Amino acid sequence: MARRLGVASWKKKDGAEQAHVAARAVVLVKPLSFMNDSGIPLSRIAGWWKTPAPELLVVNDDLDLPFGRLRMRASGGSGGHNGLKSIIAHFGEAFPRVRVGIGRGRSDTIDYVLASFAPDEERELAKLIGVAADGIERWLASDTAGAIALVNGWRPASESLLERPARSEDTPRAS
Repeated sequence: MARRLGVASWKKKDGAEQAHVAARAVVLVKPLSFMNDSGIPLSRIAGWWKTPAPELLVVNDDLDLPFGRLRMRASGGSGGHNGLKSIIAHFGEAFPRVRVGIGRGRSDTIDYVLASFAPDEERELAKLIGVAADGIERWLASDTAGAIALVNGWRPASESLLERPARSEDTPRAS
């Protein structure tokens, strides 16, 4: 979204990197806190801009969605995602979100989430990010139903990617 909105620079403030796009009345926020505390900087920034929860759009990874799947909801629970739990603690559940499926690996969750994508996944990322950004653009244009239909209706070109390929740390190493 930053690229699409022409963001040239970010500033660090209130525990996050922020970019204000005045022409679109948008503030992009990348919390710098631990994921489990991501609601803290978001709350500070939303408070400064006087942004109510329904006007936030949270984008997060999701282990429980297969790689390449997108899911958008107008509101809802955390689904066990600790970052969403933190945001919900500050805003309640009434904020829209886009979940980006990364699937589950066979290694430790933290190592898996921080690992590089497999080559097959890398080939799908540009399209996946593009569709998510298209949905966000529709949401910004006040077309929530259209955004949800677009995001939830998209499927990766190769459904075989939904069966998680191994990443380097998923492969046992010789000791």
